[in-house]
Amino acid sequence: MAAVAAAIATTSFPSRPVLSAAALDIKNLLFSEPFPFRDLKLIHGRFYRLSLDDDGYLLNLLLRSSFVSGHPAHALLLFSRITKPNIFHYNTAIRGLVSANLMAEAVHFHCNMRREGLSPDNFTFPFVLKACARLLDLVTGVKIHAQLLKAGFELDVFVKTSLVSMYAKCGGLDDAQKMFDEMPVTNVVSWTAMISGYISEGKLKESVDVFRKSLERGLKPDSFTLVRVLTACTQLGDVKMGEWIHELVSEKDMDRNVFVATSLVDMYTKCGRMERARHVFDGMAQKDVVSWSAMIGGYSSNGLPKEALELFFKMEAENIKPDCFTMVGVLSACAKLGALELGERVTHYMEMNEFLSNPVLGTALIDMYAKCGSMARSWVVFERMSERDLIVWNAMINGLSMTGHGKTSFGLFAQMEKMQISPDGNTFVGLLCACTHTGLVEDGRAYFNSMGQVYCLSPRIEHYGCMVDLLGRNGLLEEAYQLINEMPVEANAVVWGALLGGCRIHRKIDLAEHVLKKLIVLEPHNSGNYVLLSNIYALNGRWDESEKLRLTMKRRGIQKTPGYSWVELDGAVHEFHVGDKSHPMSEQIYLKLDELTKQLKAMGYMPKTEVVLFDIENEEKEHSLEHHSEKLAIVFALISTQPEETIRVVKNLRVCSDCHSAIKLISKIYSREIIVRDNNRFHCFIEGACSCNDYW
Repeated sequence: MAAVAAAIATTSFPSRPVLSAAALDIKNLLFSEPFPFRDLKLIHGRFYRLSLDDDGYLLNLLLRSSFVSGHPAHALLLFSRITKPNIFHYNTAIRGLVSANLMAEAVHFHCNMRREGLSPDNFTFPFVLKACARLLDLVTGVKIHAQLLKAGFELDVFVKTSLVSMYAKCGGLDDAQKMFDEMPVTNVVSWTAMISGYISEGKLKESVDVFRKSLERGLKPDSFTLVRVLTACTQLGDVKMGEWIHELVSEKDMDRNVFVATSLVDMYTKCGRMERARHVFDGMAQKDVVSWSAMIGGYSSNGLPKEALELFFKMEAENIKPDCFTMVGVLSACAKLGALELGERVTHYMEMNEFLSNPVLGTALIDMYAKCGSMARSWVVFERMSERDLIVWNAMINGLSMTGHGKTSFGLFAQMEKMQISPDGNTFVGLLCACTHTGLVEDGRAYFNSMGQVYCLSPRIEHYGCMVDLLGRNGLLEEAYQLINEMPVEANAVVWGALLGGCRIHRKIDLAEHVLKKLIVLEPHNSGNYVLLSNIYALNGRWDESEKLRLTMKRRGIQKTPGYSWVELDGAVHEFHVGDKSHPMSEQIYLKLDELTKQLKAMGYMPKTEVVLFDIENEEKEHSLEHHSEKLAIVFALISTQPEETIRVVKNLRVCSDCHSAIKLISKIYSREIIVRDNNRFHCFIEGACSCNDYW
């Protein structure tokens, strides 16, 4: 299209008449653009004072300058005052409207042009076809195709390329391919149009194949082509293809292009290759807010929230203003860390109205508050939002579900129905999770059955997983196992893992062993499966089998995922591991822990030594339990915060039953609200009670 624009700029004007000195001065001024709109209006006034309003050539220059200066309304006003607009004026207007993203107006001008008896030429068609492509108006595009065939422009390379692009973008991929195959000469624009067309149709592998063919034909891809192909690799999750394109980019020295480099960062982050993504990011000579957002969002979505926040602080130090996507990534990181104070601080980078008027930002804020255990603030945001789409409703329902407000989430769902907002699969994930967290089996069955019977939604694998979890936790293991066998799709590790969790709770060793065999096939290197079965053996005193399982793990090189907990203080996140003594306040923490242990035992606390895997003496087991990461985090918060402050802790693994019992007593001893979020659920401890109602 750039070549077409250049051709119009130099050849689409009528033959230039001999100009007076004043007119020549105006012409030179108009060619010296861009300049402020105020100056353009002065030139316009001078134009009329010199009675040059019948000079078609200068009128065209003035019309073009009005569009280039970013004032299409003024340009259209000028056009309306042209007594007899010719094809050059129409071409300039159509081109200007397309550049100003006024596509419907461009098509309208084309229709007016034909009504005036003027025939479009090879400069008209590319731009009006581009307008049809942007509008996804295939019907008008086909009509224009017929017009250009009658006018004899079907062999023009720019017109043909525009046709290919129009058909590809409007869903006529077969017609686009036919047009493309008929082209005697193809260029980077036509190849890119075909690649984009295949991507739009979801034919991602085919789009990459088209790119390969273009290289075989000697095409030199531009930045837009590379960005589109990298998009296909990202959606495919094909990191090997992405790495091959990265090598190609480096060979052609195009990795300095900010758009290409950002696409590489995005591809690597979405394929989970964070080291490669950071390498590309650090090597970028120029980084815009999109690049920073891609990297921050990548860290957050790949389970590296601390790294996401560290990078955000670096971005902050370089005085780069965050945009909507940056804020979503940062708030997601705060949510994962339970960093409420930090999450509230970063919201000040934007006006609250932006959060309340933007469903994406609003959803991120609702989710952050919910995952930090502050449902009151989450609800305030939800209530104040000016636009609440289904995603916003789902975020609120899921937030209520995870924090133990199951019945409130049911009420919100009823309100949603009254407002005639149709639920989707994610809505029912939240509702089923609420049933799981509160042990409401009958409600869970009712919601699950209503998906197909009432809402015509086919349950996805995650819905089956929720139901298996609900049934398994309530001891209905045979029903849960039968549901797995009746699933229309093959059960994944999450579904079998939910059943294994039920087996652990109810000590069904035979079924647990059967489930583990399934899980080992699906996840041969997941330590959690082995640890969970080992727990079952340990709880039943079968230490020999527990030992064999640990030796199997060692032989296969499988290491237990280390447990760690996070707690926020004054906007900084502190991390603790089991038996951790690396913290600067370790001495005070362990002194306080010894004091706390005595207080707990005085209140009747008995360490649940059976949850410790190893066959060691009970005294050693008690010592091991005392130093779990969540206890260290809570003790640190006790000595570092005011007595009335809520303590918020996030753990990467499941809180053990011993810690759960201990934290209940800690909340009672110190009259503190303690919120703990693990990888399983929320626990809100107040005065010796937990929001999960000991549904363990």
